Amino acid sequence: MAIGVKVMRRPEREVSYVRATLKGMSMTFRHLFRKTVTMQYPEQKSTDEWSLSPRWRGTHRMMTDEQGRSRCVACGLCPQICPANCIKLVPGEDEEGNRYPLIYEIDEFRCVFCGYCQEVCPEEAIHVGTHYENSEYSRDRFVYDLERLSAQTHPVSTLWDPADPRGE
Repeated sequence: MAIGVKVMRRPEREVSYVRATLKGMSMTFRHLFRKTVTMQYPEQKSTDEWSLSPRWRGTHRMMTDEQGRSRCVACGLCPQICPANCIKLVPGEDEEGNRYPLIYEIDEFRCVFCGYCQEVCPEEAIHVGTHYENSEYSRDRFVYDLERLSAQTHPVSTLWDPADPRGE
């Protein structure tokens, strides 16, 4: 018993290597004659043609209240939802029954900057910021503790605006 196989022929225009090579070369030549944009980076962070998106997700920031205390209530949702398992939280409770974090650390090397911790936080305590210049001389400086997270002053990211879902 023979099996019938239908052979489909592709149009020659779609499989022509010469055509694909010419299209690639034309794109290269178009880019050769465009005006180049050069920024003097450390002094100039953005230009009229280029600026950082407000939805950029960079290093984390812990929000504080009027007394300078962390707004975190140590609910444990952020370490639970973190896909990279980079958040370490040890909850504590004072004599009035208020919860607070004894230890709150984020390992920025393991973090994938997904923003889930910001989305799940009921107190809006932890935010991903727009800071992207994080360089250190040792690996242990990339583990941000509660004090360092609270000392961050950079603006926070607007992860998603429901009024503008496509981000335009």
